Amino acid sequence: MTTTAKQADLNEVIADLEKLVAEKPDNVMARHHLGLVYRRVGRSDDAVTQLEKAIELDNQSMESMINLGAIYFERGDYDRALDLNRRALQVSPKMAEAYVNIGLILQQRGEVVQAVESYIRATQLDAKLITAWLNLASAYTAIEEDAKAVEAARQAVTLEPDSPMAHNNLAVALYFSGEYVDAQRHLERASELGYSVDPRFVETLRAKVAVENE
Repeated sequence: MTTTAKQADLNEVIADLEKLVAEKPDNVMARHHLGLVYRRVGRSDDAVTQLEKAIELDNQSMESMINLGAIYFERGDYDRALDLNRRALQVSPKMAEAYVNIGLILQQRGEVVQAVESYIRATQLDAKLITAWLNLASAYTAIEEDAKAVEAARQAVTLEPDSPMAHNNLAVALYFSGEYVDAQRHLERASELGYSVDPRFVETLRAKVAVENE
């Protein structure tokens, strides 16, 4: 399907949802889905309006909170994004995705240790949530907990062996652990899978491996 055809389909969906919302303004799910489609087509302000109204109508609408939080995160409004994800956790305390989101927000604010704690909680709630392991590996690297970073990244690769980001994160973690040959192998795999690897990192690894092979 072409981009133009997809856009036409989305416009049709928007028209149907707008009509439904006009007819039934208290329909929480209609507003929620309209907000999601607005966000998808780049109508961020309209998406915020609909998602906020969905939450106003139903203060248990955790999915609307999560999606609205994502918009505020993209805008750099970390305080609002954090508040919305914490509100989602009040509704559903075992929502691993919210803990991942909180970790990302905290990491962006430079609160990396607290971010690690949030990612760990996410892995405890859902051990198969790869985004939790990927971000945990990145956060551990940031605070120079290199062995733990390797462990988290290996878990991500185990969960999704064909994830280019998982192999890249593992390559980075292995590099900082001094395991250059393995790091190079995983970086090459990340590249094969389509990851846009940093050419400077590629050259640095090659130099390290060459020294080891002398």
